[in-house]
Order: sequence, then structure tokens, then C-alpha cells
Amino acid sequence: MGTAVVLLVIAGRLLVPLLIPRFPVPAIIAALVLDAVDQTIFQQVPGLDIAGYQQYDKALDVYYLAIAYLSTLQNWSDPFAFGIARFLFYYRLVGVVAFEFSDSRWLLLVFPNTFEYFFIAYEVIRCRWAPTRLNRRALIALAAGIWIVIKLPQEWWLHIAELDVTDEVKTKVFGVGLADGWGTAVAHRWWVVIVALAVLAALAVAVRAGVSRLPEGDWPFGFVVSARTRGGNVARVPANVRASQSAFLRGPLIEKIVLVSMLLLVFSRIVPGVRATNTQIVVTVIILVVANSVVSHWIAGRGTEWTSTVSQFIAVSAINAGVVVALVLLPTPGGSTVTPLPSLFFLLLISLIVTLYDRYRMLRKLRSGKPFPIWVLRRRLLERTRRTVAGVGTRSD
Repeated sequence: MGTAVVLLVIAGRLLVPLLIPRFPVPAIIAALVLDAVDQTIFQQVPGLDIAGYQQYDKALDVYYLAIAYLSTLQNWSDPFAFGIARFLFYYRLVGVVAFEFSDSRWLLLVFPNTFEYFFIAYEVIRCRWAPTRLNRRALIALAAGIWIVIKLPQEWWLHIAELDVTDEVKTKVFGVGLADGWGTAVAHRWWVVIVALAVLAALAVAVRAGVSRLPEGDWPFGFVVSARTRGGNVARVPANVRASQSAFLRGPLIEKIVLVSMLLLVFSRIVPGVRATNTQIVVTVIILVVANSVVSHWIAGRGTEWTSTVSQFIAVSAINAGVVVALVLLPTPGGSTVTPLPSLFFLLLISLIVTLYDRYRMLRKLRSGKPFPIWVLRRRLLERTRRTVAGVGTRSD
């Protein structure tokens, strides 16, 4: 029973974030709730060792934050807001990687998770208004306010003071021991519940009054990201555009390698059976990402079109599987071998990140009106020149 509970919680933390690109606010809040309660759930499982909980927790944190970041590629049309989100995400990711290898909790205070709340705030605004209403000063103020007022105290509470909200509420507010159940806690100080309900009611009234003074919305309230609320979309991507965007663009290729490498380095600390060194992990990521770029460019150049994200994920997984099978069957330097189960997990994780990055980045470039690298433009200019010259030659004949 205990194993089933643990697997169910982990499955929830892996699957719920997949809804973020389509339903940003409810999905990331659900991921936050799972993040907040999973330790309490694990503590109720008899005999479960949670000594390595912080490593596990931070790995799954960066997983759902990575999906949230990738969703901004497609959903955020404001380049300045996207730039802030990108900086905040990678800043936190660097801190988590450093924490995983040093186990120094103060790093999580120096590299706070500001991206998470900045993402939520931006998406909450988009539920009713066009977030492009926010100018640069407002976006910077929003990020700075979250960083200083919310995240620094929260990171200190969690990682320096190492306090648990549920434990503090039970012992300090309800005045009972940690071993006592919540029924005993409520019975001991029932008036706390009454006060809490009164505070919630007052907050609801205040929020309602505040909302009534907000400017008129740009569209009906809703949680679903649509073509209108993201600032335009592309239903069908032409083959020549997909081919150009699958080319070896230095910036995107490097970003994919950095992003996937850092994620796998973090997960390598918690996935059992991983015997690969850090260098082997990074080299494998480089091989897989470059192989994906080669095959994707070749396929797109022949007009093949992925009808959905799922079909593209399956195709990318198939490409990666060929490389992983070779790594499993062949001995690696030093006599160690790649174990199948961790390899399968890393295969799916790499395929997911690469698929979302490539798909969402392409749609972002199309929406911004700058889908073509300079060499594609040069090639088109040469083709147009040849046609012009050929037309002149025909007329002269």
C-alpha cells in the first residue's frame, strides 16, 4: 500500500505539469499543491525513508518549471516578459544544479524560485486581460516584488530555518503535538477554524471589491490558453518553414543542450541505478540533441508534418531510442554499461523536452514574423534571381 501511494504521488508530479501549456493557472497550482503536500503524505507511509527528500523535491520542481518555461515560448507574445521569464528560470535552474551537487541549502536562498510566481501572476492576468497591457516598468516591478517580498522569505523559511507549514500550524496555532491527528488539533482549539473562516470571508469580500474596480476585461474570464489569448497562433506550419526551423541554429541548439543536460544532471541524483558519470550524461545529451536536429531537418525538408504534439513526441522518442539502444548494448568507456530502466526514463524526459522546445519555438518564431534564418533568406533571394534571369532569357529568345 505504501509503495502504491508513493508511486501515485510521483506519477501525479510527472503528469499534472503536462497540462500547463494548455491550462497554465489550474495546472501549475495543482503542481504547487502536490509539491506542498507530498512530504506530508510520505511521512504517513510506515517505514519510508525520506532522508533524500530535498533532492527528489527539487528535481521534480525543475521538471514542472521547465514545462512552464517551455509553454512561454508558445504562449507569451511579449518578448520583454519572455526575456524576464527566461532569465528567472535559468537563474533558478543553476541554483538547483549547484544545490544537488553540494547539498548547500543556502544556494536555494541565493537562487530563489521567482520564476514560478512570476509565471503564475502573468497567466492570472491573461485569464481576463491581455498581459501586453503591462509595460516594461510594470513587468520589472512585478518580478522584483515577487523576488523580494515573497520568495526570499519563503526560501529562508523552507531551506534555512527548515520549517514545515503543517507542522508549525499544528504545534504553534492549534497547540498540539506532531503525533496528534488533525481531529485532535481542531477539537483542542476549535475557535481557530472559526477565525480562519472569518479571515477567508473577509479576503473574499476584499477581492470582490478590488476586482470590481479593475479595468474592463479584454475577453471573458477563462483558464484555457487559446489563439486569441496568446496573441495569435499558427494552425498549420508550412514544410519549408519547419525545415528552416529544424536547421542547426546555434542559439536554440545550445539552449536545448544546456536545458536537457541540467535537467538530467539533477534527475541523475534521484533516479536509482544511474551509473553514468556527469560527463557521460552531458555527452549523451549532446549526441541525442544533435541527432534529433539532423533527423528532424531531414524529415521536415521532405514535407513530413507532425499532426500533433503526441505524434512528434513519438517520433522524437523513436529517434532517441535508436541511440539509447546502442548505448545499452555497447560498453561505455571504463567498462561501465548503461542500465535500461534509467535510460528509458531519461529517454522519455529528453524526448519530451526536445519535442516541446522545437514545437513551441517554431510557433513563436512564426508569430513574431521572423521565422527564417539569414541563410534561408539568402537562398530564397538566389532562387528568385535565377527565375528572373531565366524569364529574361526566355523573352529574349
